[in-house]
Amino acid sequence: MQIIVTSIFVQDQEKALKFYTETLGFVKKHDVPVGEFRWIALVSPHDQDGTELLLEPNNHPAAAEYQNKIFAEGIPATMFGVADVCEEYDRLIKHGVKFTVEPTEMDGVTLAVFDDTCGNLIQIVQK
Repeated sequence: MQIIVTSIFVQDQEKALKFYTETLGFVKKHDVPVGEFRWIALVSPHDQDGTELLLEPNNHPAAAEYQNKIFAEGIPATMFGVADVCEEYDRLIKHGVKFTVEPTEMDGVTLAVFDDTCGNLIQIVQK
């Protein structure tokens, strides 16, 4: 068994698509209309056949409540691996990304947390 798609709730699919591609650097793999929303799946530019990240609309009340509650508690919605957290932090700061946790080492792992502007906190870890 393997993970092929994982999703993250977003408040605005178009805004999320712009942030996740232009700022974070993911690549759009699918963008298909599904009723009033879209099936937007992104992949890493380094593994375009790898796990897809689905930008899922949070229009369902349970999704919006979940998203709002974990954000308010400071809990990241997901985690991305990067080669160098400090380098990625510097790059994203230059793009205006707001961090809630600056690069920090915890138990031998370097991490940071930022606001994706779409209702989520995202944690990056050095892999």
